[in-house]
Amino acid sequence: MGIDPAQFCKYIIRPALNLIKMSTPSAELLLLGTAAQESGLGRYLHQLGSGPALGVFQMEPATYRDIWQNYLRFHPEITNNLALRWPMEPEPEEMISDLMLATVMCRLHYRRVAEPLPKSDDIVGLAAYWKKYYNTPAGRGRESGFIKSWHEHISGVEL
Repeated sequence: MGIDPAQFCKYIIRPALNLIKMSTPSAELLLLGTAAQESGLGRYLHQLGSGPALGVFQMEPATYRDIWQNYLRFHPEITNNLALRWPMEPEPEEMISDLMLATVMCRLHYRRVAEPLPKSDDIVGLAAYWKKYYNTPAGRGRESGFIKSWHEHISGVEL
């Protein structure tokens, strides 16, 4: 059993997205679906087996560092907001225990994509977006797995 999706959205996702001024219903639901698919909404906080992925969104340290070093340095409007909470770049392992940090990093990963987010009520579109831009076309995850995780963890929950 993972984190309650309504509480995760209310107490973690929305405040994290508000911190970086990127809050939209589509972003909230994409992140919620990503967490459901990647970790069972927090059931796993470190990749099973020998993989490096960390936290509720299962982000790899290399991706984390790339965001800090190659994306954020060109976006002071974001780093100024991040500095309110993290004055120095945290280590990637902090994503295991700091849900706000993990959420911000997941959103920034998606923010680097030029294609607009799917509409919030388009679960199939959200699944395709996750597969293409988070799991990657070469990744083992499938859109059908995202949709299955959505129905297992999120469907019917009042957000």
